[in-house]
Amino acid sequence: MKKQTVEEIRYELTDKIIPFWKNLRDDEYGGYYGYLSHDLVLDKKAVKGCILNNRITWFFSNAYTLLKDESLLEEAKHGYEFLKNYCIDRENGGVFWSMTYDGKPEDTTKHTYNQAFCIYALSSYYEASGDKEALDLAYELFEIIENRCRDDLGYMEAFNIHFEKADNDKLSENGVMADKTMNTLLHVFEAYTELYRVGKCDKVKERLTWMMDVFAEKMYNPALHRQEVFFDREYNSLIDLHSYGHDIETAWLIDRGVEVIGEDVYREKMTPITKNLTENVYRVAFNGSSLANECERGTVDTTRIWWVQAETVVGFLNGYEKSPEKKEYLEAAEKEWEFIKTHQIDKRSGSEWFYAVTEEGEPLTEKPIVEAWKCPYHNGRMCIEVLRRCEK
Repeated sequence: MKKQTVEEIRYELTDKIIPFWKNLRDDEYGGYYGYLSHDLVLDKKAVKGCILNNRITWFFSNAYTLLKDESLLEEAKHGYEFLKNYCIDRENGGVFWSMTYDGKPEDTTKHTYNQAFCIYALSSYYEASGDKEALDLAYELFEIIENRCRDDLGYMEAFNIHFEKADNDKLSENGVMADKTMNTLLHVFEAYTELYRVGKCDKVKERLTWMMDVFAEKMYNPALHRQEVFFDREYNSLIDLHSYGHDIETAWLIDRGVEVIGEDVYREKMTPITKNLTENVYRVAFNGSSLANECERGTVDTTRIWWVQAETVVGFLNGYEKSPEKKEYLEAAEKEWEFIKTHQIDKRSGSEWFYAVTEEGEPLTEKPIVEAWKCPYHNGRMCIEVLRRCEK
């Protein structure tokens, strides 16, 4: 990427995103505050989503690993202490869905997706801090996913506090109730990739290769050049839905997993798929400056969601690195950053990125700046990935 672009993205990370999330720290009850409205009104008594706090812990851990600023490690430790002391169910195992502002279980659903994000956070915190306790907790959650969140075909979704199967209302949308989702499998894969990278456990590696087989053979639709999204128990697709953001995110996350496990057979199996996903997203969803959200039953949702735009930068940069002849991908990453810089980033003091804007860049004011899903994971990771790839 252009030197100026990289410098702008470094500034966005160090002078904008990091200070914003530091200011969300709750020193009285632990963790980070769970809600900031579009009007920048902070609710200190809002529910604290465990996914939100997992992702913040992951973010500060990785920011420290990149920047070596001790204040970032201290923030990561603050997040880790909240996860360890409150979000993990010591009696029944696993991670709760959400906590009250003062650290009591609010929603006791145990979702596979959420277990995975805690592994993701713990793995990165272990890498940053060297605290073996965090790695041990990650392996405990790995065993819970493998022993309590699977059926004979793959990962199930939602459970009650005792790991009895429950309806998947957390990750089902678009009018369907899914038994299995691409989204959950992707983020289990992402978490296990980091767990294997820092721990080198053969059992984790075996599950990574199994998941790549599922992506290739069950979720990837070669006729439509996309992943399917929602499935019944046997991986029959439930809806005609193309999630552009998930496809571009999946492409680079699978490439990362392939690199981490280092097996040529999976490089040969998965690389044609990740290249195809990248090419198709570029062709059907990128308008020359930004990426649409999704296409359901032929109708495109043109909303520009913060996380989709962030993953577009990384996905196209990764696509260019894998296929240097595809200079249009590098240009697309640059163009996407220009859209983000101009429209997605909220210029108001005390704010961060808008949750969503229109295709023309107008903010959707009904969406908050911080809530259970709105976090520094996607945009912070975008900055970290660009710096890791472009400042070598």
